[in-house]
Amino acid sequence: MTDLRRLTLGLLYGLIAGAFWGGVFLAPLLLVDFTPLQMTAGRYLAYGLASLVLLAPTALAVFGRMTGRDWRDLALLSLLGNLIYYVGLAVAVQNAGVAAASLIIGLLPVTVTLVGARPGEGVPLRRLAAPLALLAAGVVCINIDVFRSGEGAPAPRLILGVLGAVLALACWTLYAVWNARRLASTPTFNSHEWSLLTGVVTGALSLVLIVPAFLAGGAAHGSSAWTLFWGVSLAVALGASVIGNGLWNAASRLLPLSLSGQLIVFETLFALLYGFLHEGRWPRPLESAAIALMLAGVLWSVSLHRPSGVASNMTGT
Repeated sequence: MTDLRRLTLGLLYGLIAGAFWGGVFLAPLLLVDFTPLQMTAGRYLAYGLASLVLLAPTALAVFGRMTGRDWRDLALLSLLGNLIYYVGLAVAVQNAGVAAASLIIGLLPVTVTLVGARPGEGVPLRRLAAPLALLAAGVVCINIDVFRSGEGAPAPRLILGVLGAVLALACWTLYAVWNARRLASTPTFNSHEWSLLTGVVTGALSLVLIVPAFLAGGAAHGSSAWTLFWGVSLAVALGASVIGNGLWNAASRLLPLSLSGQLIVFETLFALLYGFLHEGRWPRPLESAAIALMLAGVLWSVSLHRPSGVASNMTGT
């Protein structure tokens, strides 16, 4: 596969994954009567079942290639990138709102690029300083808009939401870097198999959440509420977890971390877009500026990662 084809496919996979992941930010708003722990358990039980069904035709062959290290790493990756991350995200959205949650978690392109950088891999960090600065400026614009708009939650809830978002940011930063390294050193499984195995392990781990989430008291819900709950959980499981994670794993294998880390910005942009549609309004000026800055930062980074031969052909030299 040529470098240009790898770049194009990796960008496309990352873009579509971001479109699916952005919908995750709407789920806590649609399921506002349920707790973050219930939403996490529901989503990942559905993810585990869907993954097991999709893996069934080749399950014996795939499980036969598994080692103890594979099971251990998948369990830790599932905890970081799925269970703990989603609890933090749900807490952030329900207590601080979509914009506040997305602005903090929107720092992922910066944190993943900085944490995952290795000498001699991808583009040197000093050349990425300007694109990363644009991404950070976009996050600052969203931050300013949240507090100017006067729609923030009371201080205690806002602080809880911010802490949830910071937890989600830390967990997914570690997950993205570790998962990309693990995929690069794991030729035994393709991206689709690794994604489904992650789903199976996450589903198994989410069984532990059933008792505290559903059986240890809490508010009662009618049949219509439970229908909505399981419908949203299944939609998020299939869209964000099965399809989104599979596409992200494919992108991670095609692109260096110095670029793939920044493509997570598409999750933030789509989350904002879906939030605007849900609220039935156009973005405010600062929100528009943030979107423009983030897109400019990603496009600039893409141009820096373009194969030198392609750049020469495009300039006619």
